[in-house]
Amino acid sequence: MGTDLRALAESEWDEWYDNLLRAFGGMPESAEERALWREITETERSVGAWDGDRCVGTAGAFSFRLTVPGGASVAAAGVTMVSVAATHRRRGVLRSMMRRQLDDVRSWGEPLAVLTASEPEIYGRFGYGAATQHVNAEIDTSRVTLSVPPGTDDVRLRYASPTEALGACEAVYARLVSRRPGMVARIPGWERLWVLDPEGERDGASPLQCVLAEREGEVVGYARFRIKPEWDHAGPKGTVVLSDAEALDPAAHAALWRFLFDIDLTSTLSARGRPVDEAWQYMVSDLRRCGRRLRDSLYVRLVDVGGALEARTYQAPVDVVLEVEDAFCPWNGGRWRLTGDAKGASCERTEDTADLALSVRELGSAYLGGVTLGALAAAGRVRELRQGALTEASLAFTSTAAPWLPHGF
Repeated sequence: MGTDLRALAESEWDEWYDNLLRAFGGMPESAEERALWREITETERSVGAWDGDRCVGTAGAFSFRLTVPGGASVAAAGVTMVSVAATHRRRGVLRSMMRRQLDDVRSWGEPLAVLTASEPEIYGRFGYGAATQHVNAEIDTSRVTLSVPPGTDDVRLRYASPTEALGACEAVYARLVSRRPGMVARIPGWERLWVLDPEGERDGASPLQCVLAEREGEVVGYARFRIKPEWDHAGPKGTVVLSDAEALDPAAHAALWRFLFDIDLTSTLSARGRPVDEAWQYMVSDLRRCGRRLRDSLYVRLVDVGGALEARTYQAPVDVVLEVEDAFCPWNGGRWRLTGDAKGASCERTEDTADLALSVRELGSAYLGGVTLGALAAAGRVRELRQGALTEASLAFTSTAAPWLPHGF
């Protein structure tokens, strides 16, 4: 290969990061944004590939905790900042970094690795399966109205400085993390990413704005957004560009979304990366005018099959033997007996006859409950070896709340 793969030293970060930026198009970042990424990069969990004194490959892993079905917070390596210089493609650089990284994750005792994929076709061969989706929407608020639940009018809304309100917003987010699989507990310092507001990234929209939802003096929700003004011969037709919004209860959620629908001089609400089962979709008068599109989001890789399957609970009782194929991490291969229910689970090695056969990639897709084993079987990705086992396991793996990754990394 002709490259040296090694752990990242603090002194090498600038060249390492420059290689990453170049691989993603070479667009410059603001000094504030670059400084924050340097601060939150976990260099001891990052690797670089070097050709002589030139960095030609990057990969990192944040020390996340991920909510899984049942509400547990599980250690998960957030794979990030992966790049290979265009001059060094097809030389095995990426494969060597993925090999090193998964070996490291295993040594750290973390049962999961997760990522968001710039090019989804890359990561399947390393055992990552698409586990969550999100909704992007372009809502015609000049034609679509909301039917709100009782109590909505009891919620008070007020503008607040995004930076001054950051603590209150993060407190709301922290209370929501355990409610939905796929959510990530914030690492200290990460909260500042959501209020970075470089002018070059606004695309003609306003500076970031924030509205807090309050009830009896308590903050119960927030929305952060920008306004992109536009006019034509008929008058104003601006766009509300939603950055993020969270609420602790249905009335607070409705109050925030009603506000976003009704902002003066706008006729479109652009929302990106929202949960596929988010409540506003069941409150609108005309879903067809909401321009919804689904997109893949979080990819999950089981680094320790037994530990990962034991860490979550199951929607219905299950007792099934899984024949797992994992060529890239062979310690996972073989038969595992999974027994569990809504209270807990165990997953241990067994010599018993297998009930289902699948690869670790399919386990990753099904792990958070958003992709059913039944759907994967229909695609030929899961084989039923005992009649009835597929229905049993498919039901058990589902989640009441659709899994959702609230932000990239």
